Amino acid sequence: MHASRLLCATVTALLLAGCAATSDSGGAYSKGQTRQEMNVRLGVVDSVRQVMIEGTRSGIGAAAGAAVGGVAGSEIGHGRGSTVGSILGAVAGGIAGQAIEQQTTKKAGLEITIKLESGQIIAVTQEADEAFHAGERVRVLSGGGTTRVSH
Repeated sequence: MHASRLLCATVTALLLAGCAATSDSGGAYSKGQTRQEMNVRLGVVDSVRQVMIEGTRSGIGAAAGAAVGGVAGSEIGHGRGSTVGSILGAVAGGIAGQAIEQQTTKKAGLEITIKLESGQIIAVTQEADEAFHAGERVRVLSGGGTTRVSH
């Protein structure tokens, strides 16, 4: 019984570590995005709309939840009851783990519509870690499949 509690604690820690998502912030760069040339365009913010960036569904939450649920369910009954408890616990834990992962990794975001100096109008969605206002001049950086807005 002590080993199952240790397993539950370990799996829970892995679940929480696995839920640490990459940032969608305009100021966050992945290691692969560094030392690469970015195309810079200038423009004026036309509008800003608050949006919600969905949480991740990597499967880590579901797997960790299933493991914890399976161990917890195995504590119910003996023999066949323990097996059924493990299966039901794993299913319920997997569903709960996926929901927890998705909920804990969702973020507030901004959809920023910009009129570029070229006259083209674009919209960029990114994490809401900076404030942008209509009429404000901004830079739009694009490269490597990523576009971000900054002051």
